[in-house]
Formats: sequence, structure tokens, C-alpha cells
Amino acid sequence: MTGQAEIGVFGGSGFYSLLDDVREVKVDTPYGPPSDSLFLADVAGRSVAFLPRHGRRHTIPPHRINFRANVWAMKALGVKAVISPCAAGSLKLDVAPGDFVVCDQFVDRTSGRADTFYDGPIVSHVSSADIYDPVLRRIAVEVIREHGITVHDGGTVVVIQGPRFSTKSESKWFGDAGWEVINMTQYPEAYLVRELGMAVVNISLITDYDAGVHEGTEAVDARSVLEVFELNAARIQKVVLDMIRRFPADLDALGAADMLRFTRGDGHASSPEDIRLFETGL
Repeated sequence: MTGQAEIGVFGGSGFYSLLDDVREVKVDTPYGPPSDSLFLADVAGRSVAFLPRHGRRHTIPPHRINFRANVWAMKALGVKAVISPCAAGSLKLDVAPGDFVVCDQFVDRTSGRADTFYDGPIVSHVSSADIYDPVLRRIAVEVIREHGITVHDGGTVVVIQGPRFSTKSESKWFGDAGWEVINMTQYPEAYLVRELGMAVVNISLITDYDAGVHEGTEAVDARSVLEVFELNAARIQKVVLDMIRRFPADLDALGAADMLRFTRGDGHASSPEDIRLFETGL
């Protein structure tokens, strides 16, 4: 299947419903089925694969998403760069509902999620120092500003397990640590994208102030989150499509492939044959 798409988007039908000649494909992976079919379309001459991470009817909760299958499916189609928009809560008063945040860091507070492709005998230690691609982040910030949306250039997203929201004490703890955004899906999604040598950029759509951030505000609930997210839906769709039009022609130059490092369990570099055996699954 490799070569069918060069850019991937983790997003629902709102993105590809705006496009013509959308083709639905099913992708089998060694990790089971992805959240849904992948939808292939052309955007300004770029081949794009769209995958709704929660399923097209939003039936998969964040803690049950098969992240490895989703990311593997993107790689199997030939994707080299991934746009990963998500709904998120704010941990800072100056990051208001309706704002967008182009995150540059994450903090993992999940538990029990399958979060690596390298379970042995091939072992890889991929740096997490700077997960989100700086070139794609710059493009995202520029496009969002041009659309007249308040955007925060940089920020840390703390990823919680879900499906429950934070307590006030947890929320205060995260905010006091200096983190800006809270979400349930960026980990391990973004990390897995990097493990397979693809670049990734996140856009967090702020839907609410998290519990305990703003004295006197109502506790977050799913209904209020959905209402604000729906208001943001049309804006993020246009932003993502404009971003794709500005992506560099040479996606290999983004440098994500440089993150891919293979070692054997004994700490020595894997041989070309070791790597070939792993990649044959793609």
C-alpha cells in the first residue's frame, strides 16, 4: 500500500467532507484494526490520508484507541508527516476557550497504554526531547494567525488517561507545574508517529478551563466541551487544509527519519537485516 498518501491527518469526516473524490480504504496492521477506514483525497496536489482516531461516529473512548494500529496504518500508506489536531482543556488563565495552542512538548500521565512498536527482538530508543516538528509548527502558527484565530506558539500538553476529567487538585498540580494544555490522546500517538520516522505537529483546540484553573468557573463536562469543539470544527478544518497547501515539497527533509534508531537488546546497533525484518511488516 505504500505510496498512496504522503500526509496524514488524525481527524474525522469534517475534514474530508470538504473534498472531492474521496476514496475509502481499509488497512490491516499487525496490531489489529485501526479506529476506522482511512480516507484518501487530494489537497492542492498533495496526497492525504484522513483517519478519525475515535471512529467516524466517535464511538471509541480515548483509553481504548488502538494507537499503534492507527499510526502503523498511516506509515503503511506511505505517510511522512502527520497533523494531529485535538480537543483540549486549558491549564492557564491566559489560554482561553476558543484559542489554539501549537504544542512543542508533552507530559505523559497515562497508564497501561501500548506505547511502542519495539517489543523485541529489535529494540529502538527514540529521543523524546523534541517530539513536534519545528518546521510544521511554524507553518501551523502562521496559518492559524492568518485565519484570525488566537494562537499560542508553544506549550506543554499533559496527557491523562481518561475517560474521566481531572479533579481540582490534579488540575492545580498540572498548572502549578507550568503546563498549558490537558488532553487524553496526544500520548502515545505523537510518540508512535516519531518511532516510525514520521514528522508530527499538534494543534490543541481549547474547549474549556480545566477544573480548578479559574476560581468560580463551572467544572468541565463532556457536553460543554462538545459545544465549544463544534464551534471550532469549521475553523480547524480550514486551517488544516491550508497547512497542507504550505507543506514543504520534500517531506524527507523534515528530519523525522533521523529520530529512528535501532539497537539490539545487547546495546549494539542492529544490522541492515535486523531493520529489514522489522520493516517488512510495513
